[in-house]
Amino acid sequence: MANIRSQIKRNRQTEVRRQRNRATRSELRTRIKNAVDAAETGDGTDEAATAIQRLDKAAARRVIHRNTAARRKSRLQKRLNRLAQ
Repeated sequence: MANIRSQIKRNRQTEVRRQRNRATRSELRTRIKNAVDAAETGDGTDEAATAIQRLDKAAARRVIHRNTAARRKSRLQKRLNRLAQ
């Protein structure tokens, strides 16, 4: 445990950010899964658009790297295109 006041505060901030980032990553996985499930059952354009929007937002907030977001968007779109055919 840190004894320095600034480090104690830094630890608190880090924990808050960790929890927020963790929730965002979990939401991303859920949104992508919902988009794929919706595409398998029928029309999943709304779910896909939401998932892509959330990926962009997470990249903008630096929860995930922008290249990671681009890769996930690409893979999601390829998968949705395959299911649409």
